[in-house]
Amino acid sequence: MASMGNLQVLTVTFNCGRELIRPKVFGRHLSDAFPDSQSPDIIVLCLQEVAPIAYSFLGGSYLVPYFVLFHNAVALAARVRSSTHYHHVITRNVGMTACMVFISEEISKNVRWIEMGGVGVGMHEMGNKGAVGLRLGYAVAEDVMELTFVAAHLAPMEDALRRRNEDWMNIVRGLVFTPANDRTSTKAPQQRVTSNEESEELLAEHRDSHPRGIYTAASHLIIAGDLNYRTADTSPSPSDTLAYPQPTSSLTSPHHYSHLFHNDQLSREQDAGRTLHGLVEAPIKFPPTYKYSKKAQLRAESDDSMSTWEWAKHRWPSWCDRILWLDMPPWMKTGLPNAGIEVEKYDALPLNPTSDHRPVVLGLRIPLMAVSAPKNGEWEDDVRVNPPFEIDPMWRDRRRVARRKEVFVGLLAYVSLTWEGRGIFLALVIGAFGGWAIVRSILEV
Repeated sequence: MASMGNLQVLTVTFNCGRELIRPKVFGRHLSDAFPDSQSPDIIVLCLQEVAPIAYSFLGGSYLVPYFVLFHNAVALAARVRSSTHYHHVITRNVGMTACMVFISEEISKNVRWIEMGGVGVGMHEMGNKGAVGLRLGYAVAEDVMELTFVAAHLAPMEDALRRRNEDWMNIVRGLVFTPANDRTSTKAPQQRVTSNEESEELLAEHRDSHPRGIYTAASHLIIAGDLNYRTADTSPSPSDTLAYPQPTSSLTSPHHYSHLFHNDQLSREQDAGRTLHGLVEAPIKFPPTYKYSKKAQLRAESDDSMSTWEWAKHRWPSWCDRILWLDMPPWMKTGLPNAGIEVEKYDALPLNPTSDHRPVVLGLRIPLMAVSAPKNGEWEDDVRVNPPFEIDPMWRDRRRVARRKEVFVGLLAYVSLTWEGRGIFLALVIGAFGGWAIVRSILEV
């Protein structure tokens, strides 16, 4: 699989809309995203709004039905396109954001270690918005190649640009990697899908006195998520909807989506050095990925072609769902000028009937070599060496407090917003009244 000195990595970001996916639909779309040359060596799913808030915040077995369907979709995609079998390496979530990693069984033995980290940037630093990261140590001869994947979900709304930039800053400051539990690699696939050990892994004491965040000199980095950067700073007016993009091959047409991209907030903020520091993105040659109407979602049941684009009228069509990465470090390019990361695909997948976002996929060919750290004092202007923000020394305590809040909010949401929770609450109320009646009758005897 990993041949000719490259590792093929396929990364997908998808806002699930808090709904169960349909594995046959998602799997079919995913299989179409596989490179033409060969199946990817690694598949990474970066998911946002993976489940309703009650299940996401409580975690554990409540998320089993959601993660298992993605596991099935990956297996289906592999069967459609090749004979490759994928080993599920690890799944982790922080609140409503999750990351799943699959690797070809032929090379799965090369995974030497796993680290994970997560941070909430939502209300009271809870995980309704935030990021979760997975870092893999992949053996290359006598060295270890580090691969870091981060799934992120930033603040919504057109006018929340400053908040999105602050979310990115807090992710860089608060997402710190710690060793994943050693038992993870020995669990059966079903157990690995359902495991949720944030309390003992992410919040445990780090055995390394120098915690490592998103940026590190020795690792590749891919950031994928619903970054929520829009194509306008204010909500659309009724007249603005007349200019919404529609399918056309004419670049001069006022309805071609390229005209809307000129106002892309992410491009503007990156150029100004205010977000996603040092990361690069492939040229965007696909229409906005958000926000599609309910009518469009219903049509997606039977029509993948999307001959027309049905947009929600209260939001500007935008490229909210993006995937960026760090290119090979300059100190390695100096000695190996041809050692670069190649883009095989960057595209939006068809709309799913369960979400108003289109998934986005990025296929990369990464040179199969360990990234070496530069000599002391060299390349001080590179983000790997000098990240844009320092790690918050209180990151662990802040996450621990936020996790307690998540459990509390999750329980309240479970009791008030789910049928099973309401049933349990009703049973408790009936039981309490029944117990009170029995005690009262005994006392009156």
